Amino acid sequence: MSRILNISTYRFVSINDPDAVKTRLLPHAQALGLKGTILLAHEGINAFLAGAETAVRSFLAILDDDERFLNLDVKESWSDTVPFRKMLIKVKSEIIAFRQDGLNPSEAPAPAMSAAELKARLDRGEDIVLLDTRNDVEVETGTFKNAVFWGNKNFTEFADVAKARVGELGNKTVVSFCTGGIRCEKAAPFLKSLGAGNVYQLQGGILKYFEEVGRDHYEGDCFVFDERAAVDPGLAPTSR
Repeated sequence: MSRILNISTYRFVSINDPDAVKTRLLPHAQALGLKGTILLAHEGINAFLAGAETAVRSFLAILDDDERFLNLDVKESWSDTVPFRKMLIKVKSEIIAFRQDGLNPSEAPAPAMSAAELKARLDRGEDIVLLDTRNDVEVETGTFKNAVFWGNKNFTEFADVAKARVGELGNKTVVSFCTGGIRCEKAAPFLKSLGAGNVYQLQGGILKYFEEVGRDHYEGDCFVFDERAAVDPGLAPTSR
């Protein structure tokens, strides 16, 4: 097994003191020798970290000490080297930029569909619209078979495209998906607000699907935003 543990995690939760959280967490992350990025905003936390397994798990224990971050849903993968160059914690207006007022995923989330349920329904040949909310570069690296992609160059553009094309979804069952799930925490309820009736988000995104199901119904690899470039369905780094 490779020696570097890579994790990604997020949670939409009210944080009234993101600057104070940054001040508290950064020294711990640095002392543990971690590299990566943590985004903090009033709407929640979004983290991508890598380091020695003991160091990463120690930091997760520190996060657990804050009730707002207790028992985060963490996606894990392994690599031979650290795919980040620095340890950064940034306070932002959003932990994932979408720029649509009125969305609060922690208060009004769209229902989630697990990887196992999605696979089972696809195995049965159910008529499901798999809606890729990522950007064009990510989609070129890999996506679900017969997935719908609306051609957006970034996630903020997805909102504008969705307003124009939501009618194409009709009353079909829609499962929106992205890399780790965070974008669909906003995309899925946004689609519902536009009138789409039966919208789910893929729980944990493609990475959780790979972890729990593997390659079934998926073609290619998954683009990731670090020096690994992409991971295969075994969550091993791969060139793209």
